[in-house]
Amino acid sequence: MMRSKLHMIVALAFLLTVGACNISSDERSSTHSDAVDLQIRTVTGKRHTFTVELAVDERSQQRGLMGRSALRDDHGMLFPFPVPRMASFWMKDTPVALDLLFIRPDGTIAAILPGHPNDLHPISVGEPVTAVLEIRQGRARALGLAPGDRVRWGDCTDAGAPLSQTWRPDRFCPEGLD
Repeated sequence: MMRSKLHMIVALAFLLTVGACNISSDERSSTHSDAVDLQIRTVTGKRHTFTVELAVDERSQQRGLMGRSALRDDHGMLFPFPVPRMASFWMKDTPVALDLLFIRPDGTIAAILPGHPNDLHPISVGEPVTAVLEIRQGRARALGLAPGDRVRWGDCTDAGAPLSQTWRPDRFCPEGLD
C-alpha cells in the first residue's frame, strides 16, 4: 500500500514538472506585463527613453530575455523589486549580449555591467538595488550612460497617492529627475 502511494506521488510530481516545462510562446509572453517608457537622464543633462517590458513576478524574472535572439536599440527589460535587494543575474539561454544597469533606490545607476551570451557566471553589483534594466550590449556606451545617471519609468505625473511612498512596478519616480 505504501509503495503504491509513493509511485502515485512520484508520477504526479513528474506530470507537474513536465507540464511546467511545456510552456507555449503565448504563455511566455503573458508572463511579462505591458511595456512602459523608461527615461535616463545623464549627468550632462541628456535624456534617453527606452520602451521596456516589466518582469515583475518570479516566473517572468526567471525567464527574462531567455531565447530572444535580438533586442531593438530603444527597447529592454526591467526587473523592478518592491524592496531593494542584492540582485544577481546570469545569461543562461540568452543568446543576445546585454548591458545590465543596476538601479539604486534613489534612482541613480550604481553600475553598468556586461552580460555575455549564455554565460552562467553571476552578474551582481554588490549593493542593494531597486531594479535592473537589461538593454542591448553597447547601447549604454553609445548613449554615454554611466553610473550616477538617473532613471525613472512609467507615469510620474499621476496626481494620486504620493509617488515616493507607493511601490508600483509600472512606476518609479524618484525626486530630482525632472
